[in-house]
Amino acid sequence: MPLRSTLSGGGSKTSKVVDTQSDGKSFEQLRQECLQRQVLFEDPDFPATDSSLFFSQSVPVEFEWKRPKEICDQPRFIAGDANRTDICQGQLGDCWLLAAIASLTLKKEALARVVPHDQEFDHRYAGIFHFQFWQHNKWLDVVVDDRLPAVRNRLVMLHSATNNEFWSGLLEKAYAKLHGSYESLKGGSTMEAMEDFTGGVGETYETKKAPDNLYSIMKKALDRGSMMGCSIDISSSAESEAQTASGLVKGHAYSITGLEEVNYRGRMVKLIRIRNPWGQVEWNGPWSDKSREWDYVDRADKTRILQNSTEDGEFWMEFEDFKKNYDKVEICNMTPDALTDNTKRHWEVSWFEGKWIRGSTAGGCRNFIDTFWTNPQFKLSLVDADDDDDVCSVVIALMQKNRRKLRKEGLDLETIGFAVYDAPDDADHLGKDFFRYNGSKARSRTYINMREVSERFTLPPGKYLLVPTTFQPHHEADFVIRIFSEKKASALEMGSDVDADLPDPPMPSQPEEETDEEKGLRRLFEQLAGPDQAISARELQQMLNGVLSRRREIEFDGLSLSTCHSIINLMDVDNTGKLEFQEFKVFWEKMKKWIMLFLSFDTDRSGKMSSYELRIALKAAGMQLNNELLQLLGLRFADINYDIDFDDYLTCIVRLENMFRAFQAMDQHKRGKVSLNMMQFLMLSMNV
Repeated sequence: MPLRSTLSGGGSKTSKVVDTQSDGKSFEQLRQECLQRQVLFEDPDFPATDSSLFFSQSVPVEFEWKRPKEICDQPRFIAGDANRTDICQGQLGDCWLLAAIASLTLKKEALARVVPHDQEFDHRYAGIFHFQFWQHNKWLDVVVDDRLPAVRNRLVMLHSATNNEFWSGLLEKAYAKLHGSYESLKGGSTMEAMEDFTGGVGETYETKKAPDNLYSIMKKALDRGSMMGCSIDISSSAESEAQTASGLVKGHAYSITGLEEVNYRGRMVKLIRIRNPWGQVEWNGPWSDKSREWDYVDRADKTRILQNSTEDGEFWMEFEDFKKNYDKVEICNMTPDALTDNTKRHWEVSWFEGKWIRGSTAGGCRNFIDTFWTNPQFKLSLVDADDDDDVCSVVIALMQKNRRKLRKEGLDLETIGFAVYDAPDDADHLGKDFFRYNGSKARSRTYINMREVSERFTLPPGKYLLVPTTFQPHHEADFVIRIFSEKKASALEMGSDVDADLPDPPMPSQPEEETDEEKGLRRLFEQLAGPDQAISARELQQMLNGVLSRRREIEFDGLSLSTCHSIINLMDVDNTGKLEFQEFKVFWEKMKKWIMLFLSFDTDRSGKMSSYELRIALKAAGMQLNNELLQLLGLRFADINYDIDFDDYLTCIVRLENMFRAFQAMDQHKRGKVSLNMMQFLMLSMNV
């Protein structure tokens, strides 16, 4: 069953922190052990070796891993106060992360959670530090030792402008550990790190297509403690981090740290403050540090706003120039409070975890109508409209999981999106025809290869169907869906029930009432059966393979002996271990029905059934399965082309009916649960 939780309020309000060290010990336990043994912590989960730095290349230079006390005389975790000037980019292409850290320093409450202040280089120092990150609706506590990569006694990754301050470098190391290596942090979206620092939800604006009130939206966001970043698009990799004549860098992540309005020559001018994580290279146009525009601003305002600006990577520019030069603004809200409203809203949050598995639930987008309907589906009920309105505000955020960590396996971000449909009242998991004839009510603006896609909608009260997908079918990934609504909304995964409606087989006809087909079966049966007039599993295998191999409309490689044992277990009512003719005749009626089902879903007459159609075939046979079971069956029985031939189909359906009937026999009170001891479990497992 999918994990599910309903929280009141924003995404940043979560339960206790989860310790992530492989031995299960907490930061305090590990620190105390080191203090008692009088040793400095060495992290076995993220060792000071090349594998922690790179996974796709050899280390380009000779790194030394050094503790801060080996680099300077009096190291400090935080010198004075953690602020955005403590963040200078090193040799790693993770400006997106650094831009988020710079924004984090402006929100002291969030910073104190990510960077706990219960650690230092003097009191109770043991070479161990810890940081907390939000991942997939959980807060994780990540410990690291304080060995940092250096060359000639200088840190080569993220470092502070102050030589004896180390919180930012250790934070980057903990984040690299979370994702498997430093190299895993190359390239990314500032939004990704901002969400991991807050548990918030992101929104993206394109400056060239932004609403007229973008400045007020951003000002309100900053006032509410939201984190913001911006960037300039590139048209090719050759432009990445190319510097323009005006001092701006393309394909580079900046953080937005301030917004002000000043009186300039009798008119009010909107200004924006931006920080380059490099700690240098600044805008040199109007309103830059030493531009003449500042000479026409009130001296007190100039002193307050500029704060003795130097070449520190931070600069002001006019908002209109900002929109002309930058392409994208990313805003991470602590909760999805409407930035265009003046009232702070209280949001309800529902979330689900799911998987796209090839052959069963990786159906791709609506362009692939034959498989689109097999994607996971979620039913959303919006009952009450927003206050003072007749619609419901809802934010839907679809996030793919663990893709950075999977880079070393050659996997990267999938292209993802989602669609929302009006849901019929009695809907369970909706089939192909529904999506063929019904358009979406709302959807993500685009399919994109980002970790998260989020959209804000206003929908009338009602019931809706949410379908998250990858763009292409057969692409696998794990995902999390978060649904934010102003009023309480219920959400559940469709097709999550497991049940079977298996009627008792009809009584077999008497010999004198047999049809010509049954008489032919009897002659064939008697040829194989011995004096006991019953056939064994091996004889059944010989008989069925002979009969089915003559059917040209099905792809058939022959039934295994194991499948024939399962058939006997299903039909052998008198427990002789063999099938008598009357038992075989009942089975034959079942198999004729199963053959008809198989042929009805072999739409291209290839002799095989698409594994995506298995859900409907099993349901027609009386068996309702959820996504987890269908995923398991797809992996077990489908071939490389996501097809199932007849012998695998028959094996699957016989074993399932066996399992359902065995369970129903034990569930005498019809409660949907049974208790088994070891002996019963082994007997059941061996007999299926």
